[in-house]
Amino acid sequence: MAAIFYAGDSTVKFNKIDTYPQTGMSQAMLLFLKEGVEMKSFAQNGRSTKSFIDEGRLNGIKKEIKEGDFLFVQFGHNDEKDDPARHTDPDTTFRENLMKFIDVAREAKAYPVLITPIARRLFDQEGNFLSGSHGAYPEAVRQTGKEANVPVIDMTSITEAYLASIGDIGTKAYFMWPKDNTHLKPEGAVLMADLLCRELEKLGSPYSDLLTGRIEIEENKGLDVS
Repeated sequence: MAAIFYAGDSTVKFNKIDTYPQTGMSQAMLLFLKEGVEMKSFAQNGRSTKSFIDEGRLNGIKKEIKEGDFLFVQFGHNDEKDDPARHTDPDTTFRENLMKFIDVAREAKAYPVLITPIARRLFDQEGNFLSGSHGAYPEAVRQTGKEANVPVIDMTSITEAYLASIGDIGTKAYFMWPKDNTHLKPEGAVLMADLLCRELEKLGSPYSDLLTGRIEIEENKGLDVS
């Protein structure tokens, strides 16, 4: 069976008990995968496309990925940081780095998938959701995918709409609240993975072939959002 190589940051990372309850999307996605599909998560906290590549993590993927595998690429949270070790420009270096991931997948005859970053949980004092926290980076992902003829799953737009729909109080159940509006609890990671897998289903084969019967996530089911 195929393997999914997932490159990303802390919102994607496969966490261990020492960081519980923080949970990443690659970890929760295991619930949705067909038996035999392997998840190989290379995601690490605080990484941007630049630092991920500079640390040799993309080379690590290149050594393992094979024909018929999938490379999911999800960055943006840290590329926007004002930090020379991580910052990229959305119009130039960010897009150039995304192409490096695409090239690694294509050289191996694997399937690249670009994924825009999930939205941060941000509301104003009146309880209105604040969109656009990732600036120009989601659009840079969309344009890169369009130009390179690579599928793009727009998790930024999807999660912005979802978080706005359930509101300030409801969204607290999914993030490492209080104070943390970026990192996910198990409930949040499962929700985000569910939203991602819905989009994979829409892409059809071979992407939908990765998935087993997807559980339906009902809003706030069984969650204490007080």
